[in-house]
Amino acid sequence: MVVIGISVTIMAITLVVLACFMIPAFVEIRKTAVASREFLACVEKDIKPVLQNLQDTLTDLKIITEEASSKIEDVGLFMEELGNAGRTMRTVNSVVGGVTGLMGKTSLWMTGAKVAGKILVDQIIKKRG
Repeated sequence: MVVIGISVTIMAITLVVLACFMIPAFVEIRKTAVASREFLACVEKDIKPVLQNLQDTLTDLKIITEEASSKIEDVGLFMEELGNAGRTMRTVNSVVGGVTGLMGKTSLWMTGAKVAGKILVDQIIKKRG
């Protein structure tokens, strides 16, 4: 019986020691759980406006993207017309260059004709005079 008494005493002492260490551990675990709940509530309260702001920003971005995609056709049309204007200006430049060359040649012919006419007139006047 002595062995059973010693065993029971050791078990009782072990339970008391275990209880002495476990009670503070459970208290700390409870404090940690309460602090975690408070932290999560604070984070949830703070993050709701941020999420709403993000959602509003995404909505605005979607609207801007839709408007930009609708303007792409207008930009393409503008660029096409700008190309047409460039081709037209090149054609006009070519025509003006041709006319300028023609005017230069005509001017040379006119100068030659005047000189030839003057020489002819001078020779006719010399023969008469």
